[in-house]
Amino acid sequence: MIRHIVFFTAKPENIDRVRAGLSLLTENPHAAVLEIGTNMKTDLFGNEVDFVVYGEFEDEAALAAYKAHPVYRQSINIVRPVREMRIAADYDCTTAAKTVFPLVR
Repeated sequence: MIRHIVFFTAKPENIDRVRAGLSLLTENPHAAVLEIGTNMKTDLFGNEVDFVVYGEFEDEAALAAYKAHPVYRQSINIVRPVREMRIAADYDCTTAAKTVFPLVR
């Protein structure tokens, strides 16, 4: 499984437009999971990021199909002209260092 994580910032006057453009990505059928989150800005050391795109893909082919889908291009056309920063990372979950703890409730 491939995880695709992208961080975005936007000027205050463009927040709604960026959110709307990123939200289009949820219509793309190639992701197993696709979330568009608004940063709660509760971190003690940095809150520059406004939005997070989080996706899970079966494999690299599914990620490539996601990026080739017309709704991806539509989102880019809306977001790119008005966003500030974009940082993306993709990684293979099968080779990631990890541990799993039970949720504390």
